[in-house]
Amino acid sequence: MLKPTQPVPPLAVPLVGGGRFDIAEARPETFTLIAVYRGYHCPICRPWLKSLVGQSDSFAALGVAPIAISTDPEDRATRTRDEWKLDGLPVGYGLPIDTARAWGLSISSAITEKETPLFAEPGVFLVRPYGTLFGASVQTMPFTRPSFADIETAVRFVIDNNYPPRGAA
Repeated sequence: MLKPTQPVPPLAVPLVGGGRFDIAEARPETFTLIAVYRGYHCPICRPWLKSLVGQSDSFAALGVAPIAISTDPEDRATRTRDEWKLDGLPVGYGLPIDTARAWGLSISSAITEKETPLFAEPGVFLVRPYGTLFGASVQTMPFTRPSFADIETAVRFVIDNNYPPRGAA
């Protein structure tokens, strides 16, 4: 189980359009915000990630570097980025199931032909520049995800009040 203040597991994925994301090399000013989404098949993920794009300027001003990641293969992740118009948001793909499990994500099996055989359910992680977990929200289903506006408000509070990570005891 991931705990705040503890190092996060390795996480490295290719990015749509080229390049690679590696949490070990991420050096945001405040946090890396990792938004794990279910995949191209998920109708709830589209507005959720669009709202993240809408918060991008606010997050940048707070020193937060967001990325969206899924277990989808490259072709589906590319369709996600292009069809959902996720301009400016790095989209990682090919998250290995064992890595998703190491991050505490729930794994689901396909129940329709639109879904990949196995995929990760949603999760949001705030990771400090030195690779420790500040906070996380992990779901076992597609519903009840935190809004990115609420996360922005929380990050602003954390910064303004030098608020420590909670839940590490």
